[in-house]
Amino acid sequence: MLQETMNVSGPNRTQKIRLGVPKAPMGAGGAGQKLAGPKPTFTKVFRWRLPDGQKPEPATVEVAGTFTHWQKVPLLYDRARGSWQVTLEQLAGNRTHHYMLLADGKPVHDRHCDGLAIPHGPLEEQYALATARGPRVFMLFAQTK
Repeated sequence: MLQETMNVSGPNRTQKIRLGVPKAPMGAGGAGQKLAGPKPTFTKVFRWRLPDGQKPEPATVEVAGTFTHWQKVPLLYDRARGSWQVTLEQLAGNRTHHYMLLADGKPVHDRHCDGLAIPHGPLEEQYALATARGPRVFMLFAQTK
């Protein structure tokens, strides 16, 4: 079984993360079946900065979401920008993803999110952010052309 990989880029390095998503074997289309074209994907840069006036800087900042099957991916600290960041490539397009940012393992607010959603299932619930309306995860609208 082949594994799909996700390229993760930071300011000084690039690494590949295995997602564990099986790809269809060669020739799986069968006679008479229409072959589908490649699925749309996109690239997303996640950035997080410690809110003004808060100290100390966290030791780790990570992102986890439906696009990583809730596996944590570390953000790298960029001294020039004073923020943590990671670039995730080949995310599935034309769908809404749920995700969370975690600083030292605890959920933190992402001011760049597309909205808040009610968590679906135990994987999302474990990372949810407490709000006045109950636990929530962040949404990412992945529209591609």
